[in-house]
Amino acid sequence: MQLTLWTYEGPPHVGAMRVATAMKDVHYVLHAPQGDTYADLLFTMIERLPRRPPVTYTTFQARDLGGDTAELFKTAARDAYERFQPKAMMVGASCTAELIQDDPGGLARALNLPIPVVALELPSYQRKENWGASETFYQMVRALAGPYVLPPGKTHTHRPANRPPCCNILGPTALGFRHRDDVHEIYGLLTQLGIDVHVIAPLEASPDDLMRLGEADFNVVLYPEIANLTAQWLQRNFDQPFTKTIPIGAGATRDFIAEVAELAGIDPAQALADATSRSPWYARSVDSTYLTGKRVFIFGDATHAIAAARVASTELGFTVVGLGTYSREFARDLREAALLYGVVPLISDDYLEIEAAIADAQPELVLGTQMERHIAKRLGIPCAVISAPVHVQDYPARYSPQMGFEGANVLFDTWVHPLMMGLEEHLIGMFRGDSEFHADAAPSHLGGAVTPRVAEVEAGITAVQTVLGRLAPEASHEVPASHAVTAAAWATEAEKELHKIPFFVRGKARRNTERYAIDHGVRLITIETLYDAKAHFSH
Repeated sequence: MQLTLWTYEGPPHVGAMRVATAMKDVHYVLHAPQGDTYADLLFTMIERLPRRPPVTYTTFQARDLGGDTAELFKTAARDAYERFQPKAMMVGASCTAELIQDDPGGLARALNLPIPVVALELPSYQRKENWGASETFYQMVRALAGPYVLPPGKTHTHRPANRPPCCNILGPTALGFRHRDDVHEIYGLLTQLGIDVHVIAPLEASPDDLMRLGEADFNVVLYPEIANLTAQWLQRNFDQPFTKTIPIGAGATRDFIAEVAELAGIDPAQALADATSRSPWYARSVDSTYLTGKRVFIFGDATHAIAAARVASTELGFTVVGLGTYSREFARDLREAALLYGVVPLISDDYLEIEAAIADAQPELVLGTQMERHIAKRLGIPCAVISAPVHVQDYPARYSPQMGFEGANVLFDTWVHPLMMGLEEHLIGMFRGDSEFHADAAPSHLGGAVTPRVAEVEAGITAVQTVLGRLAPEASHEVPASHAVTAAAWATEAEKELHKIPFFVRGKARRNTERYAIDHGVRLITIETLYDAKAHFSH
């Protein structure tokens, strides 16, 4: 484990909570100390659910460690069953409780409760949240659908000729990025194709629904991080194939329709002909030619990062200059995607490493998580959130899917508008002498990016010039590289000239000029230095 200020994923028991909270008639008894109840806040304050998660904590304290914590767990499990009357129960331990080795599964079985009890063994010190959600969903399906697996030698009958094809939708959970809206969009798309949706799981599924998963013809996997393991088990035991295409973007949605139609044995021609999305037209319109070649850095969970790279490159005409994920279990998939764009794959959960990579790539747009939003804001770069972990503002009241044709429209608006605002800011910059558009105003769409006030900048430059003059009044501004300082100061005229550059490339110009100054031993950046650096980096 690593102590850190930010983390992309919580411990695996948070993933288990995401499955339990998504389902109906399920309760999770978690052996945990008092402090681990913080997990409730993730659902009630960030996702703003109308009810608290169906989780009972044992909430043992330090003084309890000298007593019988096993009996404490049994009491909590028994009370939870009597109070909530669930149809199935999950039991497990948090990372702290894991150390005392009380075996929640064995203790729960000793209670002989009249419902299925699924024991979760989630190694908190080796695995993380998405893996915990995946393993929990798999264990629940295996425990509840397992009794309906046919014995060896017997095969499942094909559907009757008069019954339409049906499928399950697998993967959406609580605390997922736009999962509810994605499910609504894909459900409508499947219905339009004439395919019945049998079960959606784990979101809004009951234990009875999980028992019926094997009745469908095939499975639609929306989020491989959560559902791949379960889909593979269902394929082995119920002969159910599953989709591999993630319908994020107009092109991928059309590919998804073709794949689903092949699995269902239907003709997708009509559905493809009826497909409507404004984003392809907007991307081809004259107003969007400004976007062609814009440099974009993409980071998130593997599903959304890989899909975003395809949309950015093939549908919007961006240039992908960085692609990464914190989902180490899907590192191979991301490496294969990175080859398509000629970039070095970034597999990491260290936000400082990601920040350094973004700064080095000098993108004009960042597509990432809540962490990349903060990083981009600090660097003065527009950013759109495409993946969990996310903030409360990424659970909007409006309908805002990422998948399907409507999702493609949402992506266009979310990603392109920050760049289009750059044109407006440039026009504002042309009138910066006006009292309403003064030079100290930060770009409006960056929402609080801090720029030094002109007076403060000039005062700082004057102070630096004074010190330089005292140290060597007769010396030139340029000194041998061996005596170069670690950072160069900006002359007043050079700073004013820099502000004539459109803001959306101003940061890049500043960084390039400062790098040039350091490399060439320039202690004070003048207008000449600014243009010398421009000529140097233009070659």
